[in-house]
Amino acid sequence: MLKNKVAVVTGGSRGIGRAISLEFARQGASVAILYAGNEQAALETAAQIREMGQQALTIRCDVASWDETKESVATIIKTFGQVDILVNNAGITRDGLTLSMSEENFDAVVDTNLKGAFHMIRHLFAPMMKRRSGRIINISSVAGLMGNAGQINYASAKAGLIGMTKTVAKELASRGITCNAIAPGFIETDMTAVLSDRVKENAEKTIPMGRMGKPEDIAAAALFLASDAAAYITGEVIRVDGGLCM
Repeated sequence: MLKNKVAVVTGGSRGIGRAISLEFARQGASVAILYAGNEQAALETAAQIREMGQQALTIRCDVASWDETKESVATIIKTFGQVDILVNNAGITRDGLTLSMSEENFDAVVDTNLKGAFHMIRHLFAPMMKRRSGRIINISSVAGLMGNAGQINYASAKAGLIGMTKTVAKELASRGITCNAIAPGFIETDMTAVLSDRVKENAEKTIPMGRMGKPEDIAAAALFLASDAAAYITGEVIRVDGGLCM
């Protein structure tokens, strides 16, 4: 399905990003994994990709940095010659109620989760336009659709990603490039693993399907949006949340 395609996945070494990286490779794509700190996880994911017979590249990159993302994109294009798919998945949390939210924690989350996506899109804008082809997939969140107490920074950044998605979709549609967003609900990742059993149980009670999702559920949606089957879909936000945000 993605034979001869080159995908870039930020935050691609663990959780949702890892599941997307592996699924893309399974479908024939070469994958560049951008990671922030866990080199071992990135190398392990890359090794699995190579075991599938696909090429993998790992790059340590702080997506909040204009210079680091610019250098990373240049390295990827030099290595593979092109980029067909960009998945903006890198994200962090610094939770706290608005009353106690520090400017530092607000900025850190917005810089990584929102500005980081802008950096990657900005540096790949011209190469994708030149090829008149591309798929951009932004990993937002149901928090960006309905808000979430204690996450003003995270919800704001994820809501911003939706606005970014629609704007980029309008700017690039005439060039045959699509830009869509996925809004995951509660997914079993490192971010949710730190929650207490009680919090998880209460969360599951709010989900019509009665369970948390898996990273592979998000990967399946990303694969669809990256494929030719989604060539006429752009500016869309697909919820993968078990009905949480209906």
